[in-house]
Amino acid sequence: MKFNRITFDEFKHIPLFQALDDAQLETIFSTTKKITLPPKTTLFERDSSAAHFYMVHSGQIKLFFLSQDGDEKVIEIIYPSQTFAEAVMFMPEHIYPVSAESIIESEVFRFDICFFRNLLGNSKETCFRLLAIMGKHLHARVNEIDNLTLHNATYRLVVYLLGQLPDGVAELSAIHLSIPKNIIASHLSITPETFSRIMMQLSKKALIEVHGNDITLLDVDGLRALL
Repeated sequence: MKFNRITFDEFKHIPLFQALDDAQLETIFSTTKKITLPPKTTLFERDSSAAHFYMVHSGQIKLFFLSQDGDEKVIEIIYPSQTFAEAVMFMPEHIYPVSAESIIESEVFRFDICFFRNLLGNSKETCFRLLAIMGKHLHARVNEIDNLTLHNATYRLVVYLLGQLPDGVAELSAIHLSIPKNIIASHLSITPETFSRIMMQLSKKALIEVHGNDITLLDVDGLRALL
């Protein structure tokens, strides 16, 4: 891991930090570092002591745990400008509930949990602003849980594929899966075999065309109709 200093404006626009004023941001900035992670590098392990939370600057980070059978379950994939592990600072014990590993070469910003907690303890107004922001994130997580538990595998995969499109796209469009398909499948609670089978079914229906990790959505409206 390589550490570098960062510039103040690189994280000022992130939702978690929008609850802070400039003076508070400067305080956080003074303890923040950028970490460079080669592919498949462990950032932290499940049940280890948590002293920091993070934000992805570039690359992709997967949050996961291993089942009793040794199977990997991907809980979330973190993309640039997204923070993660911040909820640990509000837990009775500062322990990471999942492991974190880089999927590709990545850069993450590392923030000190104790510094952030002390800053919140000195400002009730900041706490209320942060609660409002975290409430929005909780709503997004409820929707994600709904997709994973109440809908079938085809629904979840189609939602994921459509989610890779820019806003407003309704015509033929190509997307590139920058994440290995087995990781996407784990995140969607689908086995790799089921993932491949659904992709084949969608191809036979002329809804998509697959060339490795490059996928052309031949019928965006048709895919949306499946939902």
